[in-house]
Amino acid sequence: MRTLLLRPGAEELNYEIRGIVKKARQIESLGYEITWENIGDPIQKHNEVPAWMKEIVSDLVSQDKSYGYADSKGVLETRKFLADINNKKGGSQISAEDILFFNGLGDAIAKLYQFLIPTARIIGPSPAYSTHSSAEAAHANTAPITYNLDPDNEWLPDMYDLYNKVKYNPSIVGILIINPDNPTGMVYPKEVLEAFVQISREFKLLLIADEIYQNITYNGVRAVSLAEVIGDLPAISLKGISKEFPWPGSRCGWMEFYNRNASKEFAKLCQTLENAKMIEVCSTILPQLSIPKIMSHPEYQNYRETQNEKIGRRSKIMEEILGDIPGIKFNPTKGAFYNTVVFDEKFLDGEQYLPIEDPKVQTLLTGWLQESVMPLDKRFVYYLLASAHICVVPISSFCSDLRGFRVTLLEENENVFRETFLKLGKAIRFYLNSTKKELV
Repeated sequence: MRTLLLRPGAEELNYEIRGIVKKARQIESLGYEITWENIGDPIQKHNEVPAWMKEIVSDLVSQDKSYGYADSKGVLETRKFLADINNKKGGSQISAEDILFFNGLGDAIAKLYQFLIPTARIIGPSPAYSTHSSAEAAHANTAPITYNLDPDNEWLPDMYDLYNKVKYNPSIVGILIINPDNPTGMVYPKEVLEAFVQISREFKLLLIADEIYQNITYNGVRAVSLAEVIGDLPAISLKGISKEFPWPGSRCGWMEFYNRNASKEFAKLCQTLENAKMIEVCSTILPQLSIPKIMSHPEYQNYRETQNEKIGRRSKIMEEILGDIPGIKFNPTKGAFYNTVVFDEKFLDGEQYLPIEDPKVQTLLTGWLQESVMPLDKRFVYYLLASAHICVVPISSFCSDLRGFRVTLLEENENVFRETFLKLGKAIRFYLNSTKKELV
């Protein structure tokens, strides 16, 4: 080309959650069945959409209005419904005018970072959901700034680390919270959320909370929403229906603006995001129309409680199988439907392996391992895929210096779920003991 095409930072865009699929398809093409643990798609893992939910959507499809445009901000009836849900929590109060719909949270996240000036930085957690970290890096033309989640403390944030990074980096204008967290499955206690608010108040920062898993908690844990603790500070909550209904293919998410007039700069950001949506005309209308009907249906609460209970049972099965394996750090998941397993790095090296019988698969693996110098957790992930045909995502791809991998708790068949993690546990033990290093 006669000139450069990409702006600095664009190459930071990466989505290993989908990228690993290309390699899994190569294994699959050789006749092997892949166990997909790379992405949080309930439908892929045999989660059946209830008949009553399908009937609601089917009825909406038969109505002409579901084929037209929505208001630019989103369907007014739905925005009023969602504002009422928020306001019943007794925290920050909003109206329908404080809600803005997007075509999925990926769209919302991209728009949010797109309009920030490159020098305005949003500090986020590490490990981080890659849609956030990649978007922040791309807008800033450099690597993302992160605060640490601690696997030795139930994945809770290192508030000392966060405080000092905010204090000594005046370019930080906001803090990102993911609660319940993806990829760790951690749920923030109320006092931790209040500590985020305190730091934001001290340094006059914007708080952003990705709360798409807000209603997916289990085993006695409840997620406190940002609205309950934010007080009079400017903040944005990101929500959606992809995981909760479940309807990931709907691509339906929204922002809730709290205290939009608390800051002139924040008010301008909210207005800019609304203007950008007007230029697009609107977001997809059908899933928006369904939200009040589905969430107010007499079966909905029981459906969500039943699904959460199932995920909670699977989390206990996972803990039973993986919880005491030497050489890894395991934390029981409390919310969302992911778990991040971290290796004790003193037990990792570049010589470990898993047995592979098929020479064609071995040839593929050899090629993958020669692609580049790679983190040791990605090396394990490739071996796991080639040997056990289980597709997971390395945690180094989640903007983290830790070495491990993320799995899901989505498989509806508990026998299949147990078999998968027994197989995974066996692979971990073999891999870590295939070296000269001695596990204790």
